[in-house]
Amino acid sequence: MSTITLEPVGVVRSLLTSRTNAPRQPDEGAPPARIDIGASYREALEGLQTGDRIVVLTWLHAGDRTVRRVHPRGDRTRPALGVFATRSPDRPNPVGLHEVTVTAVTADSLEVDGLEAIDGTPVLDVKPVLASDVGAR
Repeated sequence: MSTITLEPVGVVRSLLTSRTNAPRQPDEGAPPARIDIGASYREALEGLQTGDRIVVLTWLHAGDRTVRRVHPRGDRTRPALGVFATRSPDRPNPVGLHEVTVTAVTADSLEVDGLEAIDGTPVLDVKPVLASDVGAR
């Protein structure tokens, strides 16, 4: 397989500073966060508005890329599964997928609700959530 090179478009700024205090899912108490967008990508914010639902793709940099099997949610009473069957941050390519609501847009950042990524997490991309009755932008 060929190698892929990715360049972050931004970085998460959050009160969460370690994996141990981070919720596993956004509905488990994830705090609001800010996504600082790199200077060469700020033009890409045009069109985003407060209230928009977006998907933020992150690189879960604190994940262990050697892990292939995990006990779901770290619960050793549950049978181990392959990481592709889980949402574990420990995986070969630790891409995070976060659906959030935009609470503010500035010239160089987005503020969002309930993002479970830790401070300093690289942001790979931002995409709008499309309702089934709305065409693609």
